[in-house]
Amino acid sequence: MVAGTLVGYLVPEISQQLKPLSQIFLRMIKSLIAPLLFSTLVIGIAGHGDDLRKIGRLALKSIIYFEIVTTLALFIGLAAVNITRPGDGVALTANAKDGAEFASKQTTLGAVIEHIAPPSIIEAMAKNEVLQIVFWSILFSIALTQVASNHKQAMICWLESLSEVMFKFTGLVMKYAPIGIGAAIAVTVGHSGLGILWNLGKLILTLYVALVVFMLVVLLPVALIARVPLKKFLNVVKEPALIAFSTTSSEAALPKAMQAMVSIGVPQKIVAFVMPTGYSFNLDGTTLYLAVASIFAAQAAGVELSWQQQLVMMLTLMVTSKGVAAVPRASLVILSGTLASFGLPLEAVAVILGVDELMDMARTTVNLIGNCLATCVMARWEGEFADNYNSEENVSSA
Repeated sequence: MVAGTLVGYLVPEISQQLKPLSQIFLRMIKSLIAPLLFSTLVIGIAGHGDDLRKIGRLALKSIIYFEIVTTLALFIGLAAVNITRPGDGVALTANAKDGAEFASKQTTLGAVIEHIAPPSIIEAMAKNEVLQIVFWSILFSIALTQVASNHKQAMICWLESLSEVMFKFTGLVMKYAPIGIGAAIAVTVGHSGLGILWNLGKLILTLYVALVVFMLVVLLPVALIARVPLKKFLNVVKEPALIAFSTTSSEAALPKAMQAMVSIGVPQKIVAFVMPTGYSFNLDGTTLYLAVASIFAAQAAGVELSWQQQLVMMLTLMVTSKGVAAVPRASLVILSGTLASFGLPLEAVAVILGVDELMDMARTTVNLIGNCLATCVMARWEGEFADNYNSEENVSSA
């Protein structure tokens, strides 16, 4: 990361030629997500004989937890942007074209619900539609529990072998991670430059401080209440968190994060269900960012929103931000749609777009950490967290 930052700063033109190196890393990671998710989720449900009630209970608990945590993230973001007021004095001279394009991609709640069911599992896997893969895998698992035991066992054995291979595959890809991460940072710094930090530094600082406050005020107490072994958790989450930060991609960190959570004692079946579901419903960092960015736009436009109007906007964001993680630049799509619906200028999106990569690094990292913690919380809530789990044994055998 340090080497990439220096290359991007000192030779920005050359740094842009390194993009293929970072794209190779992202493509390799994305190629293993679908088989890894499918195999681990089916083994977790059908292989352990879990019934529908147990799956439903885990889903309900997860959704309740996701909603509580993301709501707290919204209000922390709302408080931060009202205290620092980063939008005051910002001139909206940019073109509104980008914002209008993003706003046109906004989806309705009905479309999001419909999108959960894939028309083709092959297409869903090809496009890495995580929520669709989870939905189809659950149905496949339920069907698998109802077939003859010899057929069921043959399929489970094959999936266990596939899961083992995919974790080994992940290990091979991670050996390339330093090159991919260095190239990704170089491209980002070379493209945006460090000078842009000064132009919208107050907005970036507001987001980073709010995210730190969120982790200290919300995630840390949750971890303590759930009796998560913090030293172990931080030790294993640092590598996927660095991948998320440098690549601005939650998908890139997903396989390593799943492996990390299993290594500290979270059952694989819970990791396989909660983490990919959280990628659509538990985007803590993105939710907080949306609160900051939407009020920033109003401040930059000189529009004073009452607390009632701000609360209505937050409720809108709570609904529209669910299930669209697979949309490219999803946060900007949601932001643009919200600004358009409240009559706020879309020029603000073009202003934010200039520093979006720098903010994306932080919010993606918090999304990743929040979802890792969610798996631990659900494991504890289900009474299945293995406190005495030997992570070294697991790593050597995985």
